[in-house]
Amino acid sequence: MKIINCPLNGQRNAQEFVYGGEVEPHPNPHLVSDDEWASYVFIEKNLSGKVLEWWCHVPTAYWFIAERDTKLDEIFKTYDPSKIFKERIDFLPPEDSSKKTTESAVNNMHNTDSIKKNTTEGNS
Repeated sequence: MKIINCPLNGQRNAQEFVYGGEVEPHPNPHLVSDDEWASYVFIEKNLSGKVLEWWCHVPTAYWFIAERDTKLDEIFKTYDPSKIFKERIDFLPPEDSSKKTTESAVNNMHNTDSIKKNTTEGNS
């Protein structure tokens, strides 16, 4: 049985974990092209040797980083992502456009409600 040392839960059976991809520098989603973003999300370098990888302990949904040798399939070290990532990345659009998006969503919701009401009244 293969054992992985989870930083939160200690040593656990490897079947409790899923691989989440390589740890990569995160591009600014507002500044990169669609092709660059797709490459970041879907393309892996698939390096041979020691790499940093994302892993998730499924029962607790805890994500962590592992240093693993892909040739030997051996994990040398695991740690909490806060050891590397010190600040959060904001995925929301700039403030002005988010207000427009929210206003648009509210207007659409009201329009949908009035359509449903008119449809229901017409059926009775």
